[in-house]
Amino acid sequence: MTDPNVQLQTLRSSIDNIDAALVFMLAERFRCTKQVGVLKAEHGMPPSDPSREEQQTARLRRLAEEADLDPEFAEKWFNFVVAEVIRHHTEAAEER
Repeated sequence: MTDPNVQLQTLRSSIDNIDAALVFMLAERFRCTKQVGVLKAEHGMPPSDPSREEQQTARLRRLAEEADLDPEFAEKWFNFVVAEVIRHHTEAAEER
């Protein structure tokens, strides 16, 4: 039988690695969305795209279900990220 402290440490190590990967993936996502914000600002497009957001919400909810993740949680996470993206896009527009 494996020592529970060893099991706990192994699981926590995996969690730490996953958290690090998530941070780097979010950073890459924001690098891309900031470029979108600059493009939108250069062409006078609005910071927000409700149609795109609706499509993405539905897509992410489906993916969450496939991944056995609570779709409500996935939607809350996405809404949080989109709010930050819109803030970046608004800043890009104001800088133009």
